[in-house]
Amino acid sequence: MLSLKNTLWIAALSLAALTSCSDDSTTPAVPVQSRTVRNLPADPTATPVSTTGTSTTATQPAAATNKYTLYRLSDSTVVANSDSASNRWDIGFRATNIIVNGGAIRSGQGGAYVHSGTFDALTTIPESATFATDQSASQLAVPTGSGNGWYNYANTIITPIPGRVLVVRTGDGKYAKVEILSYYRGAPATPSATSVGRYYTFRYVYQPNGSKTLN
Repeated sequence: MLSLKNTLWIAALSLAALTSCSDDSTTPAVPVQSRTVRNLPADPTATPVSTTGTSTTATQPAAATNKYTLYRLSDSTVVANSDSASNRWDIGFRATNIIVNGGAIRSGQGGAYVHSGTFDALTTIPESATFATDQSASQLAVPTGSGNGWYNYANTIITPIPGRVLVVRTGDGKYAKVEILSYYRGAPATPSATSVGRYYTFRYVYQPNGSKTLN
């Protein structure tokens, strides 16, 4: 018969073994993805982007088609416009308009709101945050017009408003933050009337685990 001392010793060893197994099976946390996209044409006829490291560069569009360039944040991919009725894309660009894949006229779970504050300081999406969705072509989650959303328009120049961050819920229900850095090809520091527009440069952080933590 086992003594009480031996019984306690065996129990302790069993607990240690279970704890060790539990630790070994813990899945490592997936880090957030930080990327910069350069010269993304606001036109779906563009050649799809190619990604190197954390920087993404797109090529010049063949022509304007009055359609949106659809973009998936999880893998920095331009999505074919023929997939617009799916949840395979998250955000779209056409001229100064930005759409998301959620709402009455979309198929995904997306949404967005414009956050006032710096990009780096936004580390967690507040639980009280309200995400808007695209309800119609004229009622979008990201407001249009100078001063209403992400940009100002003056003297024919589109300028991103400092301290405006787009908080995006993706087509499949994940979260990201997006900051538009430039509307012009090559992201000139001081755009002029001769700068070529409809080329977005932006940076974003994407959270792959579905949480609202963005750092």
